[in-house]
Amino acid sequence: MSTTFKRSILLSFILAGIIAGFFFKDQLNPEGFQLWIEGAGNAAPLLFISVYIISTVLFLPGSLLTLLGGALFGPLWGTLYNLLGATIGAMIAFLISRYLASNWVEKKSAGKLQQLIKGVESEGWRFVAFVRLVPLFPFNLLNYALGITRIKFIHYLIATYVFMLPGAIAYTYFGYIGKEAATGGDGLIQKSLLALALFAVVSFLPRLIAVLRRGPMLDVTTLKQKILEDNILLVDVRSAADFVGEQGHIEEAINIPFAELPSRLNELSEYLEKPVALICRTDRLSTKAAQLLTQKGFADVHIVKQGMTAWIKQGFKIVQ
Repeated sequence: MSTTFKRSILLSFILAGIIAGFFFKDQLNPEGFQLWIEGAGNAAPLLFISVYIISTVLFLPGSLLTLLGGALFGPLWGTLYNLLGATIGAMIAFLISRYLASNWVEKKSAGKLQQLIKGVESEGWRFVAFVRLVPLFPFNLLNYALGITRIKFIHYLIATYVFMLPGAIAYTYFGYIGKEAATGGDGLIQKSLLALALFAVVSFLPRLIAVLRRGPMLDVTTLKQKILEDNILLVDVRSAADFVGEQGHIEEAINIPFAELPSRLNELSEYLEKPVALICRTDRLSTKAAQLLTQKGFADVHIVKQGMTAWIKQGFKIVQ
């Protein structure tokens, strides 16, 4: 029996499992599953981790399992089991994609695939860390999609484990609090406040990562040089009226008002891994725009220091 045939058979079983999981996921019974795990005795942790691994590979929802892990095993062991199951599942999906199903994964993730490949090639494990913290891609599909990039397996594995940890802690603890509330556990108020604090930290992490990924501010002299070198995209985020108003605009700039930026990001998609400079009247609005772009995966975003005010002060050419 040839290796290709064996791979085809294995892939067929995996695809059948994914399809079955997709159609029957709404029929999963959390209460029945919980009773099943609790009835396993000392084997309960191993059984739970195994189910988590299979669910990750077969595209079944992992958030419910994470909450159940907290309810079943508490915040400490629940986090460990959740993270172990999710990481091993992500590892297996990655290897399946890399060695068995690259063509299928490429078709399924075609919409954002180039963005992901460019991000990994440019930043390596740092990009994996970013997408684990910021949900640009669905978790299960991301595991497969990363398998067709050039990232080293060990880098993928370590970044996945480490940077899934904050979310695993928060969601596991939330599951634990749910059980405590249902059973009338002690210290519920304090535990609930801790849960809220954990979620606040996890919610803040994408903003922190966005700041860390943002490029340095550009003074107008540096910006002018980069424009002459045709080495940057300049986006003016002022309103259309201000773009042609008293201050005018830089000839090479394109105007995407800040209010319209979220709905027009597709116009900038080819610059996901290329330098982008943002300019406004000073630099307040462009700072907000930079935060939005970095959160959406743009890797080289710069704010023009003091914006059009500094450009005009230097006597550089404007268009009105």
